[in-house]
Amino acid sequence: MAQTSAAAPAQGKPKKQKQSPYSGMSKALIRRETISAYCFLIPSLIFFVTFVVVPMFICVFYSFTEYNLAQPPEWIALENYAKVFTNSQLRRALFNTVIYVIITVPLQTLMAMLVANFLAEYLNNRYGRFLRSIIFIPTLASYVAAASVWEVILAPKGGLLNEILGVFGLGPFNWLGEPTSALICVSLVAVWKSVGYFTIIFYAGMMNIDVSVREAALIDGATPRQRFWKITVPLIKPITYLNVTLGIIWSFQAFDIVYKLTGGGPFGATSTVAYIIYAYAFQDFRIGYASAVAVLLLVVILVIHFIQQHFFEGKED
Repeated sequence: MAQTSAAAPAQGKPKKQKQSPYSGMSKALIRRETISAYCFLIPSLIFFVTFVVVPMFICVFYSFTEYNLAQPPEWIALENYAKVFTNSQLRRALFNTVIYVIITVPLQTLMAMLVANFLAEYLNNRYGRFLRSIIFIPTLASYVAAASVWEVILAPKGGLLNEILGVFGLGPFNWLGEPTSALICVSLVAVWKSVGYFTIIFYAGMMNIDVSVREAALIDGATPRQRFWKITVPLIKPITYLNVTLGIIWSFQAFDIVYKLTGGGPFGATSTVAYIIYAYAFQDFRIGYASAVAVLLLVVILVIHFIQQHFFEGKED
């Protein structure tokens, strides 16, 4: 009896098991809920498989062939990939794309973070809601529409920007016709177009920061700059990771804004990898070669993503 009574307290209270979300539901109800879920998912899955997964595999297949739309694909193995690494035009397009990414991603991320912090700290009211709506308007327009507006603003003759500079005796400048300024202008237009989107994401993340943390910083006498760098920036690191990831992926896919503003010119100064893929496929009708470039672009984006993920995880550790 003594052994039994001594062992009883050691057992302690039984641990509570987590209840299943389906606890208390009949099998018929669970089956009905599951079928309903699949009915909602199937249309999206069909669309995704038809227009994303299948074209991806077709692109990979074409990358090993010589195909010009007029004749059936001819298998040439790795010949297209061998040509890619000796193509000076493609190397320049890759260089332009990297410069485009270097300009757009840090600039739009920093601007969006600062604007979102200003809205969260000082304009968390109806005026802030109005300003957020104004900032988000460029995001609602397509890249083609936004590029058309800026094409008029940056026009060398009669353009709004040159007219304003002319009042001060400056210009006119051929913003999109000079190799040194064209890529910078295209990058800044892209930043203007996307900064509102990233601002809203940053703002949502900042509003999820516990109010007690901000209040404790205010009581301790932290300045706005200290609150931003010591509290806000570390706590929105997952949001920053998301925005940087989206920015890099979208920047490497830059096509429509380049197509509308410069058409890859002048002299290939704004030609990006996505634009060169379009040119090979639908101007030169080298579908197989364009597919090989597209596959390599996907590989580059994946490699950059894994490096970036490792960098952010290392910072968290």
